[in-house]
Amino acid sequence: MKSSKMALGILSSVLSILMFVLILFVVLRAGTAAYDFGYRIFTEPAVDKEPGRDVSVRLRDGMSQEGLGSLLEEKGLVENGFLFSIQLRLFLGDNELKSGNYTLNTSQTSEEMIQILTGEETEEADE
Repeated sequence: MKSSKMALGILSSVLSILMFVLILFVVLRAGTAAYDFGYRIFTEPAVDKEPGRDVSVRLRDGMSQEGLGSLLEEKGLVENGFLFSIQLRLFLGDNELKSGNYTLNTSQTSEEMIQILTGEETEEADE
């Protein structure tokens, strides 16, 4: 009887330790993933190195930020459209996107593309 209580106590302790280690592992993995995602928001490199390739993009009135991110991902201008939509929210500030036709390059960073799409940088915008 006494040995079964002792075995049960040891088993309970081992399970508690294993549960603690599992929770710690999950928290560390989630924290690392969150840090990596946050880091990429501000440091995402261009898709290609110079000279890259030019891609034509048409920005329509009323296009959502998520829609623009998906479009740029489909065209191969960004790696992750969702990440671009978050960058757009952060970098846009008081500026608004200007509808029109744009020629973007795969060697441009997201921030450079946002500057072009908001008209901060000189670019041909055909209505």
